[in-house]
Amino acid sequence: MLSLVVYYCSCRNGVRSNGAGKALETIWIVGMMGSGKSAVGRLLARMLKAPLRDTDEAIAKEAGMSIPEIFQKEGEPGFRTRELRVVENLCTDPHVVSLGGGALTQAALRELVQKHGTLVYLRARPETLLQRVGDGSSRPLLANLSRKERSLRIQELLEAREPDYAKATIIIDTDRKRPGAVASELLDRLREQGIVGNDTDVEGST
Repeated sequence: MLSLVVYYCSCRNGVRSNGAGKALETIWIVGMMGSGKSAVGRLLARMLKAPLRDTDEAIAKEAGMSIPEIFQKEGEPGFRTRELRVVENLCTDPHVVSLGGGALTQAALRELVQKHGTLVYLRARPETLLQRVGDGSSRPLLANLSRKERSLRIQELLEAREPDYAKATIIIDTDRKRPGAVASELLDRLREQGIVGNDTDVEGST
């Protein structure tokens, strides 16, 4: 099953508070394509009144190319190099960050997020992911594949990535749940673990 992973990354310069007298740290969200990382991250950032960053968007902006174009011209190794650089830059201030689905395949990147924060994994079943990604035309690892091939590829990727995803501090299943419900559940889990204070003044998810 797929899940969302969120890391609370230590912040050297941030002054935001989580409502319990602690500095608000970076939350890293990870999971497979179709897990809801972007939507849930956007809602959680609104709830916490924290800046939102999407690593894929940051990579595309830095490169001046779309993600599919980067994969076509530089291959996955080139993309991963850019991804690591973006994550390094995001560890200096508090954000809610949506990571790419394959980000944790990089040992150096895993070490960064594990050293600096808390990981949360958004999990979903392969069949849920297949439905959510549609024809996969905007996903470099699924483009130009038949539905059966996309299904097999998703299962392969999930099997390879699950061991790293499973190291998350928080794991939330997203099957049959709307992004708002997942974001609210995640906020509750963050509070339970003392990462966000119970008295945190948050905005609604609607």
